[in-house]
Amino acid sequence: MTTVLGAMFFGTRTDEATSMRLLDRFVERGGGWIDTANCYAFWSDPSGVGGQSERVIGRWLASRPGARERVRIATKVRHQPTVPHRWPESAEGLSAPVIRDAVRRSLDRLGTDRIDLYWAHADDREVPQEETVAAFAELVDAGLVDRLGAANYAIWRFDRARSLARTLGVPGYSALQLRWSYLRPRPGAKLPDDGHLYAGEEALDYVAADPKLAMWGYTPLINGGYVRADKPLPEAYDHPGTTRRLAALDEVVGQTGATRNQVVLAWLRGGTPAVAPIVGVSTVEQLDEALDAEALTLSSRQRDLLDAAA
Repeated sequence: MTTVLGAMFFGTRTDEATSMRLLDRFVERGGGWIDTANCYAFWSDPSGVGGQSERVIGRWLASRPGARERVRIATKVRHQPTVPHRWPESAEGLSAPVIRDAVRRSLDRLGTDRIDLYWAHADDREVPQEETVAAFAELVDAGLVDRLGAANYAIWRFDRARSLARTLGVPGYSALQLRWSYLRPRPGAKLPDDGHLYAGEEALDYVAADPKLAMWGYTPLINGGYVRADKPLPEAYDHPGTTRRLAALDEVVGQTGATRNQVVLAWLRGGTPAVAPIVGVSTVEQLDEALDAEALTLSSRQRDLLDAAA
C-alpha cells in the first residue's frame, strides 16, 4: 500500500515554490497518488474560499511535461464555502448540481481532463442519498472520473450508498477515507479538527472483508505529535493506552533503527486491512522520511507487540 502525498496546504501555508519542490521530489521518488480537495485550504487563505491547492497542482502539471502520466490525482467535493468566511453554514454540500459544477471547476483548476479518484469529502444528510450516488456515477459515465470514494462517512451510510449504486446498476464508491493512526483517542473524545471521523474497528473490519475496497487514512502522524516536542498530542489522546502504545512503539523503533513516524506508517500499510497513509509534509526531508518508510516491513512479532500494547 503506497504512501499518498497530502497537498492540503499547497498554495497557502506551504508556498508555491516549496510545493513544487515537494511534488518534484515525490515523482522523483516514484510516488503515485496526490490527494487534495476543492476546499483546500479556505481557512488559511484571505479569500475565505478554497482552490489554492488544486491551482498549484495544476500549474505544476502544466510546467512538467509528462508528469500527469506519472501521477494519479484524487480530489474532493462537499466543503467548499459558497460564501467567503462562512463555513460550515455555507458549505456546498452534495446535491447533483453542486457535484456536476464542482468537478468541472476542479478539472479546470487542475488543468486535466480526468480525476483518478473523486471523493465525497463528507456525508450530506440534507440531500437524498440516491441523488448523490446517481450524480457521482454520471461523472464516471462521462469519463471525467475514473473511481469514486467517500471520506468521513459513518460506515452504515457508506454501505447504504454502495448498495444503492448496485441497485441502480451504476458505479459506486470503491474507496473509504477516514482518520486513522497507531495512537487512538479516548472513546467518545472530541477530535480537535472539525469534520474528522475516526476509523474504528467496525470500519476496518468492513474494509478487510472486501478485497475490492481500498482504505486511505488521513492524519496518520497526528500533525507531528509522535516526534515534535513543539506539537504535543491533542488532549483526546491523553489516556493510559497512549502511554502503553508509545512504549511499544519505541521498543520497535529500537529494534528497527527507524523513526517513530516510519514505524507508524509501516504499521498502517502492513495491517489488515492495509491502509494507504496520506502524509502531509512541508519539507523535502519530511517527505523523504515518509517515503523511506516504504522499505520497512514489520515482523509478525513486532506487529503483535504494537497491537497488544493497548
